[in-house]
Amino acid sequence: MVSPVWLLDVDGVLNASRPGWGAAPRSGIAVSDGVAYRIRWAPALVGRLRALHSSGLVAVRWCTTWCADAEQIERLLGLPPLERAWAHPISSRQAPAVKLAAARAVIAEGRRLIWTDDEVVPAGGPVHEELSAGGLLIAPKPGRGLQPEHLDAIEAFCSL
Repeated sequence: MVSPVWLLDVDGVLNASRPGWGAAPRSGIAVSDGVAYRIRWAPALVGRLRALHSSGLVAVRWCTTWCADAEQIERLLGLPPLERAWAHPISSRQAPAVKLAAARAVIAEGRRLIWTDDEVVPAGGPVHEELSAGGLLIAPKPGRGLQPEHLDAIEAFCSL
């Protein structure tokens, strides 16, 4: 069976002000469009993400306004190069439509969808029904980002 595609946002998902995970967060600077941004993440979260990606159980694909500068996040967090849903810069105003198109493209590829985004993942309604029929949609609290129970759900979904 073909592995699912995990559309991964950065801000509010990996980059969170209080990520928790039982240890102090790490932080560093990433640059996008010439502007430096402080990124805070939970090392244990990144470790589980890296392990899932390396296992081949899931294809992790950036789906974030950081796509054009994803190498900044990969370098900072110690991640391997990951696929990108798009390569060109997009604005935060364009992001909802572009991210939804990326989610629909995964389904059109015949792949199962995992989508983690604190702002754009629909909580209900017809779009939620459309995307969650064969997928896993997770909208973490933006200040906390992905938590261990979210990764547990992703691992369980990948093992189906």
